[in-house]
Amino acid sequence: MDRELAVAAALVADPFVAMNAIGLVAFALVGATKAIREEFDLFGVAVVGLVTAFAGGATRDLLVNRVPLALQSPSEIVLALFGVALAIAVRAVLESADDHLITQCADAVGLAAFTTAGAIVATGVGVSGFGVVAIATINAVGGGAFADVLLDRSPFILLEDFYASCAVLGGTAYWLVVLLGGTGSVAAAVCAAVTVGTRIAAVTYGWRVPTAQVLRTSP
Repeated sequence: MDRELAVAAALVADPFVAMNAIGLVAFALVGATKAIREEFDLFGVAVVGLVTAFAGGATRDLLVNRVPLALQSPSEIVLALFGVALAIAVRAVLESADDHLITQCADAVGLAAFTTAGAIVATGVGVSGFGVVAIATINAVGGGAFADVLLDRSPFILLEDFYASCAVLGGTAYWLVVLLGGTGSVAAAVCAAVTVGTRIAAVTYGWRVPTAQVLRTSP
């Protein structure tokens, strides 16, 4: 019981711990759901789920010159495997789980959580404002990009969907709050709200980033 209380206290006191935990479960669920749709076996489902959960954070950690947390903490593996198990359970109940509101909400929440976690780490090592936004975005979308490669398709963050842009906006919001003297907790809350809010709006209203083709003038 004491251990559970200590873990709960850490989640409340440390925004990074909370955001990282949420992101791991959410993105493992999303990645595993994509693999299930492609009819991967259970091992493949687990691999894609774990890559989606860990690749962005591992890239973040390498950029700030530290050993990836996934290689330090067994609890991270447990959280990600829990997300994979949730994806399998959801698929047992729903036919098109990857298009369901549950998966879309998990994706938005995971995006916001990992954007915030990346911004916290980047700010802690003292990088520039551009560095904060870049690392926050990499943390948020890197896992999905790696997963798409495993799924044999172009990373969807490079297409016209309004997805990575949400992480850019969230990371920028975090940096601005800190620049204006806000606390880390306030910056984390604002970052998460901006990221998840813009992503939900993008899905609801069909926002897209324009392509070069639509900017071409008629002869």
